[in-house]
Amino acid sequence: MADIPNDLSWTRAAPPEATGPGPWIEVAFGEGDDGDAPVYIRETSDPDNVVTTNRRKWDAFVLGVQAGEFDHFVEGVENPPHA
Repeated sequence: MADIPNDLSWTRAAPPEATGPGPWIEVAFGEGDDGDAPVYIRETSDPDNVVTTNRRKWDAFVLGVQAGEFDHFVEGVENPPHA
């Protein structure tokens, strides 16, 4: 398991109107600005369990979310934009 830096700045992925502790997903970006720079992901209810990926994969995931590629996983989404 990779060492997780202690000084990461975590960003919570929650709607602005969200209240309470979640659980929410939090993301932190490690040092570096190339495609191999680390990206850390955790859930607020289990902050010691951190998943690590890299910036290239994170960017591909975000583009997929924006394109609606994962809408079929969300209950109540009936007409994904890519269908």
